[in-house]
Parts: sequence; C-alpha cells; structure tokens
Amino acid sequence: MTGELAADYPGDLKFLNFLPKPIREARRPLLAILVGWLTAIIPSLALAWLIGMVAPDVPQPQFDVKGLLAVFLLAVFSPVVESLIMGGFLLILLRFFSPPVAILASSIGWGIAHSSLAPTWGMVIWWPFLIFSTLFVTWRERSLLAAFAMPMAVHAMQNLPSALVVAYGKPF
Repeated sequence: MTGELAADYPGDLKFLNFLPKPIREARRPLLAILVGWLTAIIPSLALAWLIGMVAPDVPQPQFDVKGLLAVFLLAVFSPVVESLIMGGFLLILLRFFSPPVAILASSIGWGIAHSSLAPTWGMVIWWPFLIFSTLFVTWRERSLLAAFAMPMAVHAMQNLPSALVVAYGKPF
C-alpha cells in the first residue's frame, strides 16, 4: 500500500487527485496537518456561508454547554471519539473497497450522521470528513497510531474556532 494514496487515480476515481499532495502522502506530518486543516476549514467555511445565504432560517446545531467544558467537548473529546469511529469504519470499508471509494463513503456517511442533528450541517461536514478520511487512509501506511492521530489533530483544529464561539459567544 505504500504510496498508493499519493498516486494519481485512473478512471472514475480521479476525484481525489485534486487534493493537495501533503495530505495524500505519509511524509511530513506537520505539513500534512497544516495543509489538511486549511483544506478542510476554508471550503467548509465557504459552504457554511453559502448555505447561510441561501437558507438563512434553517436551524443550526445547538450546543448546551459553555466555557472550558464546551472547548473540551468540541475540540478534544469529539475529534478523538469521531476519529476512532471513523477509523474503525474505514478499516472495514478498505477491506471491500478501494481507498478513494472508502474515503468518499466515509465522508458521505459523516455528512448524513451530522444532518440528523441539523439538516444543513451535513452539507458542510462532509467536506472536512473527506479530508480527515484521506488523512487516515494515507497515514495508515505509516502506522495505525499515525492513522488515528493525524485526522484527530486536524479535526481538533477544525473544531477549535467553533468551540470558542460556543464556549464564549460570538467573537465580534
């Protein structure tokens, strides 16, 4: 499997080739985390803004926690638990499907799961989970620990700004 994810995919599976190579190569962990976070957060913020413009009255996810507990739950606990669940499912999916298909199935599944809490949330969440799933599959080449740690780190960075807003109110 070494180098498999960084390869250019043939045919219908080329949809992952547009992702930056640092998240498709198990080489430089800090660069992969930074690029993974930027690749996850910028499009998801753009999707959230677009959905907010098109459907401003659609309910948003509500969190009934504040302060440090909110930061812990959203930026630490959630990324750890969701990455463990995501990784477990990806390990199963990879037994039956190619990496790109497993990654896409994972991201769509997470979008659907988050839509159950707020209808449009899944439309935003699927993108970061595409990145998290890609990181998991990529870093699985190195080790199972790296496969779980890389998406956890990016997921925590992804959730931190929202966690701070939930914890302490709007920054502006």
